[in-house]
Amino acid sequence: MIADIPSRHRKLLLSGRRWRMRLVFWGGALAVGAVSVAFAAAATQASALFGVLLVRPWLALLLTPLGFVASAWLAARFFPGSQGSGIPQAIAARQMGDTGQRSRLLSLRLAFGKILLTLFGMACGASIGREGPTVQVGAAIMLESGRLGRMIGERGLILAGAAAGVAAAFNTPLAGIVFAIEEMGRAFEQRHAGLVLIAVILAGMASLGLVGNYDYFGSNASMLIVTIDWIGALVCGVAGGLCGALFARLILRGTVMIRKWTGREPARRRLLLAGGCGLVVALCGLASGGATYGTGYQAARLAVEGAPLGWDFAPLKFAATLASSLSGIPGGFFAPTLSIGAGLGSIVATVLHVHAPGAIVLLGMTAYFAGVVQAPITAAVIIAEMTNESAMRLPLLLAALTGYGVSRLFQRESLYHAMARSFLGALKS
Repeated sequence: MIADIPSRHRKLLLSGRRWRMRLVFWGGALAVGAVSVAFAAAATQASALFGVLLVRPWLALLLTPLGFVASAWLAARFFPGSQGSGIPQAIAARQMGDTGQRSRLLSLRLAFGKILLTLFGMACGASIGREGPTVQVGAAIMLESGRLGRMIGERGLILAGAAAGVAAAFNTPLAGIVFAIEEMGRAFEQRHAGLVLIAVILAGMASLGLVGNYDYFGSNASMLIVTIDWIGALVCGVAGGLCGALFARLILRGTVMIRKWTGREPARRRLLLAGGCGLVVALCGLASGGATYGTGYQAARLAVEGAPLGWDFAPLKFAATLASSLSGIPGGFFAPTLSIGAGLGSIVATVLHVHAPGAIVLLGMTAYFAGVVQAPITAAVIIAEMTNESAMRLPLLLAALTGYGVSRLFQRESLYHAMARSFLGALKS
């Protein structure tokens, strides 16, 4: 069989150097998955630890601000470049041409610090998630694997690591691929994304009107079966886009203002900022009965299952996530963003008295996420994969497109890419 392969291809196939590169690359990908799983398990324990430490609700007024100050100090002192989500760092690293500069944002040492301090923040009640940090960690692991295997194409390795991080963090392989194409690489141009979604939605609605909702190999179940539910999808799209754009603008404007304010006394004022943000998170937690601490996963899951969330959950979670993101501590807003969207969807479902409240919650999550990060295809795919609701694919795309379109009216630049540009500017200065 091998004898039939042309000589040049046979040499490439049997090349020891190429096999070493492949094995190192595969090992790196497996390592990303293993680290992601361990990170997820540790994050669950860190969140549980905060509940154990919080023997009295008011203790959060001390524990959370002090924890924020400690995390911000450790990040600035020992792990500079670990602050914030991690996705902007991976995007910025792809745009760098110098290997040494990339190491300031992606390294195994920084990955260790990112994991450690994200867990620490969760143990202090911060409204952060592990998914964004997993992207930075995955990119760092793959980049280091490529160097060990003497592989070229560092930008591709970063892209692969970031995609692997998203896939492993949410157990959503397709979303990892789409995220790499749409958000990390921007190879899929934004205007084309909109055209594709419009074409898919309109064609899908035509098919739905003519033959009804069906699966090619069987099953016939739809979660949006009455008019008010479809109106709810559009309302979620508009509300999610507006709120998502507001969050993105507050993050970007707040970052600029903070940089100006901390310029004179950076060390002291950054710690004051972290403490103040921690106090805001604690107050939001007290006001919500503890629902806004951490990722908000439990509240979002209950909402998806049909249990209504309080009217105050979404705005309080919004404020807690904003404060956590601006504080300078390591941690992402990927999962908290989905929780805010769940709260938003729950409000829409309650106001409109929809037939399928759990479905509207999913649409709120999709629309708000698309509004924040302006990656509509990723938003629709990741929610569809996480919930395994095949009947919701078309409504999810509609909510994502609406949220994305509304957000673009008020916030022209993608949040992650604007933050990446900020990182690049800080490194050059």
